[in-house]
Amino acid sequence: MAIWFLPFSSVLLLVLSFTYPVISSNSEGDALHALRAKLSDPNNVLQSWDPTLINPCTWFHVTCDNNNRVIRLDLGNSNISGPLGADIGHLEHLQFLELYRNKFEGKLPDELGNLKYLISIDLSENNLHGAIPKSLSKLKSLRFLRLNDNKLSGPIPRELSLLSNLKALNLSNNDLCGTVPTDGPFSTFPPQSFANNTRLNGPELLGLAPYDFGC
Repeated sequence: MAIWFLPFSSVLLLVLSFTYPVISSNSEGDALHALRAKLSDPNNVLQSWDPTLINPCTWFHVTCDNNNRVIRLDLGNSNISGPLGADIGHLEHLQFLELYRNKFEGKLPDELGNLKYLISIDLSENNLHGAIPKSLSKLKSLRFLRLNDNKLSGPIPRELSLLSNLKALNLSNNDLCGTVPTDGPFSTFPPQSFANNTRLNGPELLGLAPYDFGC
């Protein structure tokens, strides 16, 4: 049907759809709302997370760039509990994930490895358990990784030694086992980065014992 036979409101909507690009943050807002739905928030820290808004850039504790893309999530010390689900993997422009000192539980989702722009992950002082995902090795921009004071178990993935930009690592106070990688940035991390993992056996002895020795 020719455009001049359409109602004015439909014509205006059609024109606007060509004039303004679709804002990617809609899907990011959906992802954050899905995350919120699984969490307990007794202090109402997430009260401003209104899914009816066009994007989440006006929500408290969420920072966006000039293109309305979510680049930072700051929920440290907020008394939030619940799982960190796979929906977090849809925040594809995220650079800073700061969720320290809460009560997040369950396993670290493999989907964290999809967030290729991540610079910092701080999930310290939570109740996370299970293995450290090997998918984190895909985060080539990662500089800071803090997973200390959780209940993480299993070996330290050797793939993390490929993170050439990693400057700070803290895996202390978990239940990790095996040996500590020695390649790449691991050659610069002090023993305190791995302290109080009673089943962790110290630096990896290449060729003498498998990296998951003792697991």
